Amino acid sequence: MPANPVADPEECRAFLAAHPEVRFVEVVFTSMTGVPRGKRLRIEELAAVYDYGRFLPGSVLVVDTQGADCEETGLVWEDGDADRRARPVPGTLTLAPWLGPDVAQVMLSMYELDGTPNDLDPRHVLRRVLDRYAADGLTPVAACELEFYLLDMERGPNGEILPARSVRTGRRPEGIQVYGLPELEDHAPFLRELWDTADIMGLPLEGAISEFAPAQLELTLHHKPDAMAAADDAVRYKRAVKGIAPRHGCEATFMAKPWADRAGSGFHVHVSFADSEGKNLCADERPEGSDLLRHAIGGMKALMADCMAILAPNANSYRRFRANSYAPVAPTWGVNNRTVSLRIPAGPPVTRHVEHRVAGADAHPHLVLAALLAAAHHGIVNRLDPGPAVEGDGYAAAARDGVRLPTDWVAAVDMFERSEVLRDYLGPRFVEMFTSVKRTEQDRFGAVVTALDYDWYLGNA
Repeated sequence: MPANPVADPEECRAFLAAHPEVRFVEVVFTSMTGVPRGKRLRIEELAAVYDYGRFLPGSVLVVDTQGADCEETGLVWEDGDADRRARPVPGTLTLAPWLGPDVAQVMLSMYELDGTPNDLDPRHVLRRVLDRYAADGLTPVAACELEFYLLDMERGPNGEILPARSVRTGRRPEGIQVYGLPELEDHAPFLRELWDTADIMGLPLEGAISEFAPAQLELTLHHKPDAMAAADDAVRYKRAVKGIAPRHGCEATFMAKPWADRAGSGFHVHVSFADSEGKNLCADERPEGSDLLRHAIGGMKALMADCMAILAPNANSYRRFRANSYAPVAPTWGVNNRTVSLRIPAGPPVTRHVEHRVAGADAHPHLVLAALLAAAHHGIVNRLDPGPAVEGDGYAAAARDGVRLPTDWVAAVDMFERSEVLRDYLGPRFVEMFTSVKRTEQDRFGAVVTALDYDWYLGNA
């Protein structure tokens, strides 16, 4: 498998010459759980990171969401917690303004000491899939949309989370007000700083909308003919959102379902496929797009259940999937229809593409793209027919057909582990280690006695 490109040391020298004010740099690695981890270095240390890399323990590849070792993977004690070599990702060394005027950041990707790409690094997992497309002369074009909530820094009287107050009125938002303009004005200073920061970081951040719940927002990153760069952008964007929010008296969460009675936060991915000249191979006068797009949808639909452990990676992720909630519950597709999992948006023929609407905002961008692109490639190669498009209510169609996605974390991880197609595309060792980490998380999460246990069973058992 060809390695992802490693950043040229000249990139570091040019950045330091342009930004003599920088004194610190955060080197950031994102393992399979999606939580950024790394180190803060003095700027004098950065050149060595570009010349050779930085050592990080191999166990960081397989820590759980809270950063605890997953000993069952065999990459802790049995491995001697040996170091791997982390190398900078090209184009990701930028200022990080929310950390201060003298702080920069750069993304890292993990390699073995001999320079071989580490097969558990999500970037290398995605590269493995993209190499399949390159071999066939195809280029996935991808854009990421992420929904999130802005929360009050203070909790309610019972410890509950609360939507962030308006900076205009000081009032806490109520009601839905989807696409409301005053709701955007309520958080205008935050949005202004987010757009300014995106420009500094080179993130192609577009417009904002008020989503389907109080203090819920969605912004889109412009599509790129480079799915790896699109995923890198999504990781850096999420970190910027979380970093900027406290500067405006609130915190941002990409948790899939913060409230039981309010909308969940999704991660929608728009995908098309270009040829070597950049022509959109999904373009067609037909509203459903070209045959290639139909086959890609056929693959995404056929493997959607297998992919759920990646698209919905946490216990909370599965609270989002409820009928009539704008979160899909079945492997369905349609044209100009937001009640299905795979939507072909309206637009002129040249813009034909599919919007994959299943993943939660808590999912790892590189792994989401790896999974859905693996499924699409499987469909293209095998010319899979997605069947008839759903017209009208996709939730009613799912209920009528009796076909649903896995509705709990354990079932999803079991299906993922058994998927021979995903083992082929993502790598058998990755599938085994991801499964091991998630089963460890399941055990740890399930062992906690919660307040709900007391409410339901303390007096009734």
